[in-house]
Amino acid sequence: MIDQCRLCGGGNLRQWMLDGRNRDLVYYKCADCSLWNYDLDCGVDQTQYTETYVSPEDTGHKFNVGIRQSWEFLRKYAPVPGSIMDIGCGSACLLYLARKEGWRVRGMELTQQAADDIREDQGIDVIVANFLEYDNPDAELYDVVVLRHVLEHLPDSILAMQNIGRLLKDDGLALLEFPNTRSYSYAVKRILKNRGLRNKKFSADWRPGHCNEFCRESFEYLLARTGFELVIWRTYSSKPFANVFYRYVPIASKARALVRKKATAA
Repeated sequence: MIDQCRLCGGGNLRQWMLDGRNRDLVYYKCADCSLWNYDLDCGVDQTQYTETYVSPEDTGHKFNVGIRQSWEFLRKYAPVPGSIMDIGCGSACLLYLARKEGWRVRGMELTQQAADDIREDQGIDVIVANFLEYDNPDAELYDVVVLRHVLEHLPDSILAMQNIGRLLKDDGLALLEFPNTRSYSYAVKRILKNRGLRNKKFSADWRPGHCNEFCRESFEYLLARTGFELVIWRTYSSKPFANVFYRYVPIASKARALVRKKATAA
């Protein structure tokens, strides 16, 4: 059992969602900051998210379609080419698109194989590192840092944002995307899982990969603790036509947040 929220440090936690085949994998919601804390002692499995390399030239692939939507969003608010780092860059489709428009690009991945695939196909420089352990040895600063569906997999979200800050120039932008716990689909999922109605699809040894789950309230709390300000908050789905509705009624299953690093005092 968790006795302290990993975000705010408070002890006002309530058992919130039971996951896994036997409903023995537990999420606790913090009443103070609204973060969903998964009990890491139940076990975590990140290997299920390993992807095979998909060339950015395959414009119809579902992964590339979603990334192109992210890039279209980002380029509206960062229209002048600069430098960009994509953490957990996957097949580097976002970097591929950014480079075509004049950006200086760099990525980070966990495995050497992923980095080699990207370099061989695209010639993009990819660092192999665990982001929470990366100390930016070259002290290189970027205009934009991207984490698409990475934050929720990291056990220490405060350290993650601090590391983003160490990579960004003052007033630099970061684009983060992650599940939205205040969505309609999450509300339904929680009800069904707590009643054991969506759990039988898992094997007995299955473990989730999400350590922390955010809504706008918990994410803004994270930003306040780590020296960032929220520029734009949107929720979105994979269906572009539905996003017109979600722009005004933010109940989609995924969140897209653009944040700015606050300038340090001179």
